[in-house]
Amino acid sequence: MYLLLFGLWFLLNGRFTFELLCFGLGLTGLLALVMNALFGYTPRKELRLWRKLPLALAYLAVLFWEICKAALGVLLRILFPRGRIHPALVRIRVDLRSELARYILANSITLTPGTICVETQGDVLTVHCLDAAMLENTENGVFVRLLRRLEA
Repeated sequence: MYLLLFGLWFLLNGRFTFELLCFGLGLTGLLALVMNALFGYTPRKELRLWRKLPLALAYLAVLFWEICKAALGVLLRILFPRGRIHPALVRIRVDLRSELARYILANSITLTPGTICVETQGDVLTVHCLDAAMLENTENGVFVRLLRRLEA
């Protein structure tokens, strides 16, 4: 974290002098100590975060792809109605251990057009969707699988 903070300092400063170099080293060192004291941020935790970065980027790519697919599906449903829309409230039980992972899943569902997460209670998400078929594979879908791997 120290090197990342110092690199950011150096990049945003735009100039390179000995005084700025010393001030930046001191300031980013102080900030790293404060982060360690307040948030328990250690090099071991940072290494674990860097190892999970490819999974997080894969999750964002999958999220973007699912948003595009759902947006196209909603658009086609609006432009070419094939019948009535059957909105539904669906309860989904997910076996994610951390509250953060459930929070990320609920927000990912809400970001996807045609669905919105209405309530979360423990490991049960209540989702309102345009059609119940939109949420068929959510319990063991790609979102949940990637979040399980990120939790590990």
